[in-house]
Amino acid sequence: MKTDLSDLAIGLPFIKGQNLPVKNCWHFSTDGTVQDVLFRDEEDFVAAMNRIYLLAQKYDILILAFCLMDNHIHFILYGAFDEANRFMHEYVRQTSMSIARKYNLKKNLRNLEIHHQDITDDAYLKTAICYVIKNPPVAGLPWQAHDYPWSSGSLYFRSFQSWTAPGWHNRKGTLAGMSAMRKEQLFHTRESLPDSLEVIDGLILPTNYIPVDLVERIFRSHRSYLFFLGRTKEEDVESRGGAISRLSLPDNELRQHKREILKELFGRCSSRELSTTQRLRLGRELRRRYNCSVKQVARMVGLRAEELAGFL
Repeated sequence: MKTDLSDLAIGLPFIKGQNLPVKNCWHFSTDGTVQDVLFRDEEDFVAAMNRIYLLAQKYDILILAFCLMDNHIHFILYGAFDEANRFMHEYVRQTSMSIARKYNLKKNLRNLEIHHQDITDDAYLKTAICYVIKNPPVAGLPWQAHDYPWSSGSLYFRSFQSWTAPGWHNRKGTLAGMSAMRKEQLFHTRESLPDSLEVIDGLILPTNYIPVDLVERIFRSHRSYLFFLGRTKEEDVESRGGAISRLSLPDNELRQHKREILKELFGRCSSRELSTTQRLRLGRELRRRYNCSVKQVARMVGLRAEELAGFL
């Protein structure tokens, strides 16, 4: 897409203590309370990453940052709102179709809410980008933000100009010489893919669709990037209407505890089989035993945080 650098406050003079206006920037995210898990294994994540590239070619947007967590997703997008909104809804729709085909779960994401925030100044744009790529360590996953493989966090201000850890970096290649049939099998699309596309073991690298140089210009320097990466807190984003609260345990660890409580209290294996009253009881037990936040409990039991707050 054609980029107006002034929309991103690039090239405007920096004035200490003053925020510069930005335009056409959006933080989109999905509701993590609807599904315990969206992406169950590496194959799911690879397909979800490739889906970003395939859809980004069809919409007049730029993807400044993203993060795929196992139960929710985040994108920082630049472009007209209608275009960004269509991209996000189509991404969720295709993700739902993929999950339904693989796991035989019809209409699995039909109730998945999509939230967005209008980003209006350069300080909040930097904050939102850093918030998105800090999701994994904040959620308790054993990753540094720059090494989590399912986000754009490894791209900015990195010396080897590639994606994530060196183990992946060493296996980089292109699609040169690959037949059209093999491309269709590997990437589940009949769209024409360029031979120059950089891939690793069937994964389309995010360097193909993230404008790294542009994002680095938004931060102006690596010092500024590290400053925002260090200072950004969840409350900075939540106060504008959105996202997850601080977690007491990683979601994957809490799910195991949830399964134990389900068997102990109800003799069940899944919270989907519970009534609303039983879900509330399950939520109270998770809260009491593991000091979870209301939003994390909501994700575990499949109820809205607002509905749970009064009962917990």
